[in-house]
Amino acid sequence: MSIPNSITRFGRNEPFDLQMSRGLVPYHVPLYKFGFNPDINGTEETIWTQGGNYPWPTSAAVAYVNSTDVDDTDGGTGAQKVLVVGLDADYNYIKEEVTMNGRTQVVTDAEFLRIFRAYVTLSGSSGGAEGTIYIAYGAGLDGSFIPTGTITANLSGGNQTQIAAYTVPAGKSLYLDDINFTAAISAANHYATISFVARFPGSNTWRTLFIDVIQSNQLIAKFEYPQGFPEKTDVECRAFTSNNNNLIGASFQGVLIDNDATNTAAPFNAFEGNLV
Repeated sequence: MSIPNSITRFGRNEPFDLQMSRGLVPYHVPLYKFGFNPDINGTEETIWTQGGNYPWPTSAAVAYVNSTDVDDTDGGTGAQKVLVVGLDADYNYIKEEVTMNGRTQVVTDAEFLRIFRAYVTLSGSSGGAEGTIYIAYGAGLDGSFIPTGTITANLSGGNQTQIAAYTVPAGKSLYLDDINFTAAISAANHYATISFVARFPGSNTWRTLFIDVIQSNQLIAKFEYPQGFPEKTDVECRAFTSNNNNLIGASFQGVLIDNDATNTAAPFNAFEGNLV
């Protein structure tokens, strides 16, 4: 739902959405998450570059960061520093910048319960990562310098993770405006089944809240009334296809609002018609 213009604290008439993006609306922060999966087949997967199902951790732990290329290192021609963003054990927002050491794993100081974004902040003459950068729980690499632990993110293109999954931080509620899927199906007369799922706090069950079917095109589900999700809710975009080797991207966007500013710790959820 797009809100019309309103008066800023400086007396100017501007779109409310623009004011929020400029940081002029207290307790409100825009959220945009996007992901890409380059190889969707007949088994349902999360829309993220690593492929397969996103591994949701059950406890906070340090993260191990490495590249498959020696030049992604401090003073090298590739990626030199990477910012890791996520949540701590109490679901509070945290971030840490790590200095790359090529194919050698670098360990974060912070313990992350969730890692939902990472990106290159400093690079050498190549202007970005020269290998694939991995972030994993657990030490160890195989012969191709791919982590043997649980991979929770990779930067395999664009110097940025591409994960269409998110956890609502503690003390905040997420109000979702829209969900977007784009598919490139590898053969005619085939299709992708796309879905948006959520796991609410206190539950171990994923619920499908949106599902549809597309071919090689784009679908945008824009909600007339924003859909509310309470703190500590996990959400993600998923898909499977009727044939193999398909590309699917997905995104969702909305607003994070501090709960003490909304006078509620459990937003109205139109998927149920009552408070979650």
